[in-house]
Amino acid sequence: MAETQLKEKVTQGVAWSMAEKVGTMLLSMAVRLVILRLLTREILGYMAIPTAIVSVLLVLVDGGFSQSLIRRKNPSRTDYKSVFLFNMTVSVVCYLAVVALSPLAARWYDMPAMAEIAPVFYLLLPLSALSAVQNTIFIRQFRFALLSKVTFFASLVGGLSAIGCALAGWGIWSLVVERVVCVGLRTAALWWLSDWRPRGRSSARPLREMSEFGCSLMATDLISNFYNKIPQFFLGSMYPASTLGSFDQAVKIKDMPAVTGMQAVQSVTFPAFSKIRDDRPKLSESYRQVVMIVAYVMFPVMLGLSAVAHDMFAVLLSEEWMPTVPYFEVVCLAGLFYPVSVISMNILKVRSAGPLIVRLEVIKKIVMTVIFAVTIPRSVMAVVWGLVAISFCEMAINFHAGRRFTDLTLLRFVRTLLPVAAVSAAMYFAVRGVAATMPGGGLLRLMAEIAAGIVSYLLLSALFRLEAYREVVDLLRHQLRKRG
Repeated sequence: MAETQLKEKVTQGVAWSMAEKVGTMLLSMAVRLVILRLLTREILGYMAIPTAIVSVLLVLVDGGFSQSLIRRKNPSRTDYKSVFLFNMTVSVVCYLAVVALSPLAARWYDMPAMAEIAPVFYLLLPLSALSAVQNTIFIRQFRFALLSKVTFFASLVGGLSAIGCALAGWGIWSLVVERVVCVGLRTAALWWLSDWRPRGRSSARPLREMSEFGCSLMATDLISNFYNKIPQFFLGSMYPASTLGSFDQAVKIKDMPAVTGMQAVQSVTFPAFSKIRDDRPKLSESYRQVVMIVAYVMFPVMLGLSAVAHDMFAVLLSEEWMPTVPYFEVVCLAGLFYPVSVISMNILKVRSAGPLIVRLEVIKKIVMTVIFAVTIPRSVMAVVWGLVAISFCEMAINFHAGRRFTDLTLLRFVRTLLPVAAVSAAMYFAVRGVAATMPGGGLLRLMAEIAAGIVSYLLLSALFRLEAYREVVDLLRHQLRKRG
């Protein structure tokens, strides 16, 4: 009975979380396309460095304690308040430090706008810290429907604000307004909806108890986020802002389906895996099925985006952004390995000790350092191919490390994913075939390519009776029967 209830919660949680992420992704993509039409590659390049800095510092602000609270069996009010005070203290310190150092960074990158926007843009740090505990509590309660609605509403208002500011000629400030409004509204909504308040006493004891796992996780995520932003940090000083803008937006548009989709799965599977962490057979099979279903969804999305990249940019964006197409076609391939890597890391988070995760990150970062050292001096395209190689290596390392905690063998893993990969590859060539044979271009050809991809993928899945296809159909039927 408990197993059925857990599976039901996971299914509903993934559905709601995925609905929110897909809805937010589509909204973000629509806003992004409008913004890209209104702004230049140079302006977007100016935002790449501050955005990378915030991404890295948000990990430091949390300290790994949010996921420690999720993993903790019965957190007390003291636990929550202690984490809240830690988050707020670190966020304020980071905010003051990064604002003070912004003029130096602006001179280093020859981007004066970085210093101008710093006092407002870096408010994202304390604003995010304010609602970290409320967000954690809702995740522990599997209230993903509520989180989905809040995030979508905040993204909608933030996106509309950005478009209005861009139309008014605010330039880079329209991007600042988008992020600050979105995060600020989400924080305000979570405080309003949650009955938790930082009352009662606080103590350093809960932080000490969670520090081994939390600090190890923080170190892991901090190193990971920093290394993921290394290309932006280096390319910003080596190439014009317009080139950095092209590279950064190629990665960001790729991340919309890849990262947002996986965030939906990760936010649900981490607490779900935590509940069955001591049942090795059940954990192993759940791990395999999650990897299979996520790959069935993400493989065709990433290969499909790569296949339609030229016509998608030509139809939806201006000529200004066509130099981004080659980067985008290649970087989408990195999205093939990212899902497996993230899910394998979730297994490590719920089963392993923190120091193991740190050691694995050291190994992965050594590999990344070698790849970046070879690719960054050569060209931007070399860096893009390097990102694909890094994504594959990270997946391989995470999966290999996770094997000691599950019964999933390499052979069974390959046999699970190979049919999905083969059908996705056939879909890719079908789309490219339509693009090569259909004359002209424009919206009509783009729609024909998308239709060919969807139809060929579903037909081949049904024809070869893919296990993933059957699982997805069964899940959909179950949900429809339940709602009926």
